[in-house]
Amino acid sequence: MKKEYKTRQLRWGIAHIYSSYNNTIIHITDVTGTETIAISSGGQVVKSDRMEGSPTAAMAAAKKVGEIAKEKGITGLHVKVKAPGGHNGPMNAGPGAQAAIRAISRMGLKIGIIEDVTPVPHDGCRKKGGRRGRRV
Repeated sequence: MKKEYKTRQLRWGIAHIYSSYNNTIIHITDVTGTETIAISSGGQVVKSDRMEGSPTAAMAAAKKVGEIAKEKGITGLHVKVKAPGGHNGPMNAGPGAQAAIRAISRMGLKIGIIEDVTPVPHDGCRKKGGRRGRRV
């Protein structure tokens, strides 16, 4: 006798995680990226300014956003991680990015593709620091 399993249809969304050293912003959209489903940041969930970029704040923000997404029927998320980047910002994401992804997966949301979408300069403006660079 063969068992029949009911396959549940996955409804995908995109989690845009912007993570700098000062803050973490988590924004969930539909697959096209045009309609916002939920948005939260580290500053909305902690009291002090210095805690905004911490992994703890990122986890709390991810939990808040994840619950809203689950309510609206999203079951899977593709993750796009973004660091400040550009011609002066750091190219690596802050401490909150990894914590946010981990918190989202712990909530029972499936994680699809994890992609880095940090802006890369194509030789535009001159980097700050002067001719001899930053002297410490």
